[in-house]
Amino acid sequence: MSKNKKVFAALAIAAAVSLGSGLLVYYQQNQPASTIVKEQVQQQPVQSQLNVAQTSTNPQTQSPVTKPKNDQIAPAPAKPAATAENVSDQKIGWYYKPNNQHKLPEVNPTGKALLEKYDGLYHGNLAGKNIYLTFDEGYENGYTAKILDALKEANVKAAFFITGDYIKRNPELVQRMVNEGHIVGNHTDHHPSLPEVSNERIKKELSTLSQEFEQLTGKKMKYLRPPKGEYSERTLKVTRELGYRNVFWSVALVDWQPDAGSPEQNKATVMQRLHNGAIVLLHAVNKANAEMLPDLIKECKQQGYQFKSLDEIN
Repeated sequence: MSKNKKVFAALAIAAAVSLGSGLLVYYQQNQPASTIVKEQVQQQPVQSQLNVAQTSTNPQTQSPVTKPKNDQIAPAPAKPAATAENVSDQKIGWYYKPNNQHKLPEVNPTGKALLEKYDGLYHGNLAGKNIYLTFDEGYENGYTAKILDALKEANVKAAFFITGDYIKRNPELVQRMVNEGHIVGNHTDHHPSLPEVSNERIKKELSTLSQEFEQLTGKKMKYLRPPKGEYSERTLKVTRELGYRNVFWSVALVDWQPDAGSPEQNKATVMQRLHNGAIVLLHAVNKANAEMLPDLIKECKQQGYQFKSLDEIN
């Protein structure tokens, strides 16, 4: 081949490469963002926290990539095992949209579908005027005994979701809950956001508390309220496999601060949002809740509502 022909061929090849690169850049820049993200996810699947920890210590992932010899075929990458970590770990915060029509509120459709899939709860029997009282007990603020007194006086059973700190500091109150026929549920040992911790940490959080509870009372825990109302499909799946039923709510108010609201305000908010099958969330650290509880129970009964146990929900 002459010198001129060689130069021409080289220029032609360079132009083709440049044109091809330009088309690739144009394609990427002009694709919808969702398309590009989808392609990136398919090429680099998101791993769970457990898998990330394992990958970071796996010497194989730290080895340099070597180019195979001409007479060798590069091995295909290993496919990930079909484990619990393969389900979505997108963190979701439970929310509902209250209404004044005494109807079941609108909730996150994704969360609703996941609760149906993993046997979770946010309401009870909708066929009648049933109410399910639940209390979160992150710590004791001096009001639980008064709450228990009101429940006992009215012959109403409730569910209390406790933490590890609570059972350590207040074993006599936990024992009283059991003695008086209430459900005691798991609110984890240290109150972490479950989607932010590994499967092993979730198991430890639940088992540590449940073992202390069983040693104290001889009873087992079977209901779980995820801390902060945060969950993912992974956490619902893992906790369900551990035997727990996740319990959310359909009636609540801003009452996790001890001085939030007055007894009249808190009672009015609950009554306004009440509906058939309502799972009501109240925080026991709130003074107004403890003070309004007798009147709340009385007014609910006057309106024909019946207080039921979570155990009565199918």
